[in-house]
Amino acid sequence: MRYGVNLLNFGSGTTPDSLVRQASDARELGFEFAMISDHIAVTPDVHEVYPAPFYDQFVLAAHLAGRVPGLRLGTTITVIPYRHPLQTARLAANIDRLNAAGFILGAGVGWSAAEYEVLGVPFRERGAITDEYLTAIRAAWREDPTSFRGTYVSYEDVRTAPAPATSPRLPVWVGGNSPAAQRRAARLGEAWHPFMPTRDALSAALPRIAAEAEAAGRPVPDLAPRLQIRLGERPDTSDRPLGHGSVDQIRGDLETLAELGATDVLLDTYPGSPGERAGADEDRRVLALVMSVAQGTIGIS
Repeated sequence: MRYGVNLLNFGSGTTPDSLVRQASDARELGFEFAMISDHIAVTPDVHEVYPAPFYDQFVLAAHLAGRVPGLRLGTTITVIPYRHPLQTARLAANIDRLNAAGFILGAGVGWSAAEYEVLGVPFRERGAITDEYLTAIRAAWREDPTSFRGTYVSYEDVRTAPAPATSPRLPVWVGGNSPAAQRRAARLGEAWHPFMPTRDALSAALPRIAAEAEAAGRPVPDLAPRLQIRLGERPDTSDRPLGHGSVDQIRGDLETLAELGATDVLLDTYPGSPGERAGADEDRRVLALVMSVAQGTIGIS
């Protein structure tokens, strides 16, 4: 399995220099990729969880591409309805070309109704918009000039280069844990990218995704989960999110993911609220510890 880091691109004390340090630390610790989250309008509900300043994911990825060589970059996730699909396709393709290690487009529907309202996008239609926009994005990567006709967007003979064309290295990782997200991953993604999954939830979902992909005539998407890492003694129950618990339990979680066929694992040290975050030094310590577990260089505690 390949391991990556969720870069924390928000909050007090976050600066261009601190963001480069996060990415450089990840590379030095042996991580192969780093991903960045998405908000455009930091509405009060967003600010409460992910406080400003909030650095744009695509701008930050371009900034890091020239400064941290060898680190694949990506988004976890891009809220697809927030941008015109041609803009998203072009941004992702440009960064894929600018970064020698490549780019991963994480795709999802988001959660903030207030942010949708500020951007003038209908919140209740976000699933349908995401499906259509992802279809348009994939079409733009295949054909230049590209044309598309849909319910939410239509255009004719638009040039979008530089695009990756048939390059296999710019995959779509579909985020979300819901049945709708699983269907979307099967139909439109190269990987399913759930957040804080449990072992039982993964075991139940993977056969459904495989069946959906087979029905659509597509390859079964990879499993590439994002784990919130919270170290501490916790009961080893079926409803415990993978990544929560002791070093022993987290080692078992990584073994479970390997058994389930996961290709990539993204580690997220953010505890879910700014008041709980211990700081950059503690984040680095936790990431180093989990990477040591993953590489088998420390024993079970």
